[in-house]
This record gives sequence, C-alpha cells and structure tokens, in this order.
Amino acid sequence: MKRNQSGFTLIEIAIVLVIIGLLLGGVMKGQELINSAKVKNIATDFKNIPVFIYGYQDKFRAIPGDDGAAASHVTGATEATTPTTGLNGVVCTPATGNAGCVANGVLDGSWNSTTATDETVLFWQHIRMAGLAPGATTPGAGYMPVNAVGGEIGIQGGTSSTTTTPIKNNAGTLAIRGSYIICSPGILGKFAKQLDTQMDDGNSDTGSMMAGPAAAAVGTPIVAATSLDDASTYTVCMGI
Repeated sequence: MKRNQSGFTLIEIAIVLVIIGLLLGGVMKGQELINSAKVKNIATDFKNIPVFIYGYQDKFRAIPGDDGAAASHVTGATEATTPTTGLNGVVCTPATGNAGCVANGVLDGSWNSTTATDETVLFWQHIRMAGLAPGATTPGAGYMPVNAVGGEIGIQGGTSSTTTTPIKNNAGTLAIRGSYIICSPGILGKFAKQLDTQMDDGNSDTGSMMAGPAAAAVGTPIVAATSLDDASTYTVCMGI
C-alpha cells in the first residue's frame, strides 16, 4: 500500500524565507527611520533656542531671562534680579545694587538649575510670555522643556572657565565655547554621535558640541567623553 507524504517543496520554503527577509528588512528600516526622526527632532530643539533669543532681543532689546524690565515688556513676567556678577567682576548683592547686576547681558545660573528666580529658569518664562515658544510660564512640574527622548533642555551663559562651564573636554583644560550653552541629558550615545556629525565635527570631546555623562549636581561641570557607547545615555551640550 502506498502512503502519501505531504510537506513543503523547496520553492515554497524559499518563498517563505524571502517573505521573512522582507519583513525583517522592513522592521529594521522602520526602526532606522524612527531613530533618524528622533535625532532630527533633538537637533531642532537645539536650533530653535537661538531663534528664541534673537526674537526676544529684536522685540525688547534684552536677553530673555536677563531682562530686568520683563514685566513692562510682557504682562505677568518675573523680572531678572539675581545675576551672580556685575561690572568688573563684582559679586552681586541685592542690598548694595552693584552696577550691572541687573540686566548685565549675561544669562546667569546653571542650565539645570531648579531655582525659580535664576535667570536660566526665567529664560523659559520670558520667551513663552513673549509668544515665541509654547509651555508653562510658572516654574514647577512640567515647566522645563524636554527633548524627543524625554530629557530636559536647559541653557546658560558661556564662560571660558573650566570650573563654571557646563562641560569641558576630557583633559579638563578647555571649556566648551559659545555666548550661550544649551545642554540636554538622556540622549543615547548613537543619537549623540549622529547629532555631533550633523551639527559639529563628529568628535564628542571637541568643538561646539560635546557629550559626557549626566551632571552630578547643579553647577557641576561635565567631563566630555572621548568615545560614546551606543546604548548608554549622555548629556549633550552645544555652544551658540
């Protein structure tokens, strides 16, 4: 008696393998597109901030956050009162009213400050009340903007000092350059690499964009990494 045996032919198996390959390729391409979109959005976050600064300056002839007459420019705004230094490097004390201590042309404070009266925190209120950016105008939960991967975005004034800069090179000898420094944490190494390649020199330890581990505390400089691990997260800073 004959027995009929059923099974897949080589052609059928080949067709299935081709379909599986196409599906895997589509998934990988889709993930690549998602990652590219995230990098593009993060880059846009960095690029938008200079637009906010120049837009505010064009309107009010003042730096957002450092505006000592903000309340007269936009109703309800909190005016700058607490920069750290005045003219000739004099330490500001509100009681003495040192020259240049209010609206001194410097965005004082740390990019990751949580003090509501710091100029780096008031920056976001001023640009939002001026209609230049969306978001909450009262410091608190949800006040700080976030990037495409959920890390907060902050800005502070630039400095050549390696002790007060947001980030310095791995050797600890050079502060990131720029009148303003924008920083954002929680960015995967693979995204940080793409950002640096697109916007700077492709090196996380040099140029106007640097990346390093998360800051230990407010005002603590980050030491840039000479190489980035794709799966680890970093704080990326850019000078403008």
